[in-house]
Amino acid sequence: MKQTLFITGTDTGVGKTVLTVLLANFLRERGVNVAALKPVCSGNRNDARKIFAAMDGELSLNEINPWHFRAAVAPTLAAKLEKKSVKLSQSLAHVRAMQKRFDVLLVEGAGGLLSPLGEGFNSRDLISALRAIPIVVAQNKIGAVNQVLLTLEALPKNLRAKARVVLMSPSKPDSSTDSNAKLLGQFFGPQKILSLPRLAVNFTAVYVLENSSVRRTLQALTI
Repeated sequence: MKQTLFITGTDTGVGKTVLTVLLANFLRERGVNVAALKPVCSGNRNDARKIFAAMDGELSLNEINPWHFRAAVAPTLAAKLEKKSVKLSQSLAHVRAMQKRFDVLLVEGAGGLLSPLGEGFNSRDLISALRAIPIVVAQNKIGAVNQVLLTLEALPKNLRAKARVVLMSPSKPDSSTDSNAKLLGQFFGPQKILSLPRLAVNFTAVYVLENSSVRRTLQALTI
């Protein structure tokens, strides 16, 4: 069955690309016909290049990331600085073309759920139009519960019901790190709250996937 997972987050730099890369490698290892995209980005293409490496030549960098802008601000502002623009219809056309080619599609947003991606649209608009399964990524630290619940509240009710949350272990755990998942589970269902351990900056997916807890989290996201 065809499936589209949209990896969004509570903020920028929370670990969306880490999760996207791990999911792509995990599914490819299992023989799934999967592709990962980051349609829009700004500042640099480092995230897109990591996804490109995970795809092992299955897609070109420009297929993975067709819209990229130099300024390290919201993509819609970065585009305007270059006298360019991205429309929702363009983004949807590109993603839907990829949906036809692959059984599972991973789509990574830029910034948080409501960060503007282009002219009048954000990740929530893409998720809604694609009827994708939202995966909300957050750093597992103080403030995460409020940030995750606000992000979930911003999703349409039908999509919120399908959403999953992944808490990424921070470099320095704080007093909330051990309790955030349990507390979130009281509001959103404990089976929908998942976590990943802290990974090295330049981790190698093949070794990370040897970790049974990592595999369990990735498996739960793709059921």
